[in-house]
Amino acid sequence: MDSLIDQLHAAHNKCPECPSPKVIKRFFEELLGVLFPEHANEPLKERGNLEMKYFDLLVQLKGILTKNPNLITGDGEKLADKFFSSLGNIYQLLLEDLDAMYAGDPAAKSKTEIVRCYPGFYAVCAYRIAHQLYTMGISLIPRMITEYAHSKTGVDIHPGAKIGRFFCIDHATGIVIGETTEVGDNVKIYQGVTLGALSVKKEDADKKRHPTIEDNVVIYAGATILGGNTVIGKDSVVGGNVWLTKSIPPNSKIYYQTKIYDGSTNLTDFYVLKNEA
Repeated sequence: MDSLIDQLHAAHNKCPECPSPKVIKRFFEELLGVLFPEHANEPLKERGNLEMKYFDLLVQLKGILTKNPNLITGDGEKLADKFFSSLGNIYQLLLEDLDAMYAGDPAAKSKTEIVRCYPGFYAVCAYRIAHQLYTMGISLIPRMITEYAHSKTGVDIHPGAKIGRFFCIDHATGIVIGETTEVGDNVKIYQGVTLGALSVKKEDADKKRHPTIEDNVVIYAGATILGGNTVIGKDSVVGGNVWLTKSIPPNSKIYYQTKIYDGSTNLTDFYVLKNEA
């Protein structure tokens, strides 16, 4: 008993100062509610109330960063100001993502439906906010935000990934986008897609381990694309359940096919790649 208590006591004392997950969850949820009233407890219809909430969130972030200097390089208050000065750009990117999801899903009856109901949009909101914090050199907190969204949506987007404009996730569940993934503009992905690494060696942590997806690519359900040298060329379509570890050129279509030969019960599985340039 005493030995265990000693071990736990040492662990508690070694634990770096870091914000509670509840604090980060509250900050993210309240920020999302300011950006999109569909996620607020109630809309802030009075301008003065909206301004007060906005500046309250700024103060919250300043408090989080200044209380956790081990998570930042620089001045916490200045970093918080810098983040909020970028919020307009984040909001515009999210509006573009919303447009892409509305245009890309015939089942969506309104943009309000997407904001309120679509896990893909929620996950992208978390990613856009976390990515900005990540690019500012703030550690841990961006992961806490995206992992919270992961737990709610089944979408795992590392905040270090680089994702372009008009990003559309449809159905969402089971999507994984790794840390060094690069995604261009007007990309659409479906459920179960993995943009992952070939190597899981710790010594490769600082290398580009995840694929590059160029502009105007569609990746259908269950596709797995792996490797830092793998490039999916622009205007390509990757079919469902395809497993890729090599690049494909622009204007390609690749899909998985099972063929039954004449009267035989033997099945041959293969991929078909068509280049339509």
